[in-house]
Amino acid sequence: MPAKKVALAYSGGLDTSIIIPWLKENYGCEVVAICGDVGQGGGELEGLEKKALESGASECRVADLREEFVSDYVWPMVRAGAIYEHKYLLGTSVARPLLAKLQVEAALETGCDALCHGATGKGNDQVRFELTYKALAPHLPVIAPWREWDIVSREDAIDYAEKHNIPLQQTKAKIYSRDRNLWHISHEGAELEDPANSPSDGVWMMSVNPEDAPDQPAELTIAFEQGRPVSLDGVQLSGATMVEKLNDIGGQHGIGRIDLVENRFVGMKSRGCYETPGGTILMFAHRELEGLTLDRATMHYKQKLALDYAELVYDGKWFTPLREALDAFVDATQANVTGEVKVRLHKGRLDVMSRKSRYSLYSEEIASFTMGAEYNQKDAEGFINLVGLPIRVHAAVTREANKK
Repeated sequence: MPAKKVALAYSGGLDTSIIIPWLKENYGCEVVAICGDVGQGGGELEGLEKKALESGASECRVADLREEFVSDYVWPMVRAGAIYEHKYLLGTSVARPLLAKLQVEAALETGCDALCHGATGKGNDQVRFELTYKALAPHLPVIAPWREWDIVSREDAIDYAEKHNIPLQQTKAKIYSRDRNLWHISHEGAELEDPANSPSDGVWMMSVNPEDAPDQPAELTIAFEQGRPVSLDGVQLSGATMVEKLNDIGGQHGIGRIDLVENRFVGMKSRGCYETPGGTILMFAHRELEGLTLDRATMHYKQKLALDYAELVYDGKWFTPLREALDAFVDATQANVTGEVKVRLHKGRLDVMSRKSRYSLYSEEIASFTMGAEYNQKDAEGFINLVGLPIRVHAAVTREANKK
């Protein structure tokens, strides 16, 4: 496939670092490196532009996407209650559509005639990037080096980088594949490739071991408006600042670690460790507020759709009519999810202390064991008779049939 100018989704990590010289060698093309700041932190973006240009890129663009990431991608996911396979809060999954959107926009602005990403042919990210490309720029062809080159391992990639004098943080002695943003950090590779191995202490980066967390617990009050987190302990915060602060506090108390063997979209199982301190707190508090403000039928139906929403995000189908339709449903359910939730953090444990909302559906007069005019307990007999009618009929029929 000929290409004169390629927009590369660039992170400065091992894979995308070697892709720049590889593209120039194999396609003879100009490379525009595109990077979105979604809160990688840890100095990951320092010197990124210089590194890209010295690696052979003609241009490097870095855009601050942190507030957009939280407000337009993370908050919808929180309001939906989306959790993949009981544990995963979708930190990497939900960032990919935004990064791919930025890449497409930059490609169109700079006149690129192809798109390129560094996702492997075994992973989910190739799907997430390319489904976004198909939604936003279906006319642009895609170059996926991991499906073309003869590099077959991280070790091979490191060898290639050393031959081209590209500085790396990874070494052959300890190779973790990590992805970090405001919402989480993921860890894969090295000893984690065997599910029988416990993660070493060196894996974790955002949180302390719960056993080493402070003996004194922390209490936080989070306020929501229509399902969106808006303040922490009475202080109004932007989305990105809210997540940053909760990551710091949650990490200090050992909140948000998971170890998961998950089912990848491409058909295989993989093992990863994830840290999502702030996200764990926010999802928990939001769920507690919904328990106070949603009626039973809506809450239970929303729980069913939350599984579909999580799978949709995991599979990279963000820019689809289905996601927009699900968001419309979620918007309707969140109209009254406004109030405050106080939580307690202690050595990896998260407990709810109080829930308050002007839209609370909890009636102390009705729920109390004290008899009252609002609920006539004698009505329960007829209710049970109607609900139990099919059960009674089935039992009677079965009993008569067994007599024959």
